Amino acid sequence: MTTDDPAAEIRGTAQGTAPVPLSVLDLVTVGAGRTASDALRTSVALARLAENRGFHRYWVAEHHSMPGVASSSPAVILAHLAAHTDRIRLGSGGVMLPNHAPLVIAEQFGTLEAMAPGRIDLGLGRAPGTDGATAAALRRTDRLNEGADDFPEQLAELTRFLDDDFPDGHPYRRIHAVPGPVQATSPGGVQSPHRPPVWLLGSSGFSARLAGLLGLPFAFAHHFSAQNTIPALDLYRETFRPSAVLDEPYALIGVSALAADDEKEARRQVLAAALSMVRLRTGRPGLVPTPEEAEAYDFSPMEREFVGSWNANVVHGTADEVRDGLDGLQKRTGADELMITANAHSGDVRVRSYELIADAYGLPTAG
Repeated sequence: MTTDDPAAEIRGTAQGTAPVPLSVLDLVTVGAGRTASDALRTSVALARLAENRGFHRYWVAEHHSMPGVASSSPAVILAHLAAHTDRIRLGSGGVMLPNHAPLVIAEQFGTLEAMAPGRIDLGLGRAPGTDGATAAALRRTDRLNEGADDFPEQLAELTRFLDDDFPDGHPYRRIHAVPGPVQATSPGGVQSPHRPPVWLLGSSGFSARLAGLLGLPFAFAHHFSAQNTIPALDLYRETFRPSAVLDEPYALIGVSALAADDEKEARRQVLAAALSMVRLRTGRPGLVPTPEEAEAYDFSPMEREFVGSWNANVVHGTADEVRDGLDGLQKRTGADELMITANAHSGDVRVRSYELIADAYGLPTAG
């Protein structure tokens, strides 16, 4: 890391009455009757809203072979969002490292850093972000466990490409990620002092421990692994070693939250998102259904049990109810940042949810 204060590009500042910085996780969800173009237009609107209302960062997740999730190419989407924003941090939440060659990721995020200097985060995960068959197609191998097991080595290789500091004698010593630090050492070269901070993402203890040992910031997927949140954060803090990046732990959690103008409407919206998850978990992924379709759907007893369990971890209701739920979650977990993902059929509903949450916390309005 070449910035004078690397932690300054990691730690956020709470705005309004929020207990910690608030951020956005975007899955670029596609609703029934909508197109991927519609979803991407919503992402631009959300990124602009987030920037104007004081959300700290805006991340895009990597998923594959899911009709209702149009975020298969985070770097491409982030380039698009960078062209439509000016200040907000943009990043991956995350890039699934085993799916890609480390040099490719270093080049992509070096390019993003050149487009939006000082605004890019590189969040990395070790899961495939899809099913096994799709992961095999992505990686051109069926040895998927090998990719996950090699994650620490892949991470070390990626970091060396980002810093351009392979040691003498290494086979990659003369290979450089461009844009990158090598440009500063070329005759007449001038290079940005920034490079994307690396975050580790996780839904269990593996990445929590690794992030702690390496002194990196950690992002935990509370929104789909709530039972592991506190154990993983405890493990991260217990194993944390100060580094050149951070002198003390910094952990954010992803949380599913949806605010609506009334409680009944919020329940309708999260039921539709839960039906989408039912279909995904039972091998029938599709577009996010409408609330009307979800209300008419004949849930089996097992599906109803899943919906109840899933929605118990979705903070939803009126703006005040969501604010209270987020405050309680932050207090229970001690999270340093809350990254909110709002899943709904309609882009307008998602935009409205973030507006209501911003208002509930008294977040600033640009201009």
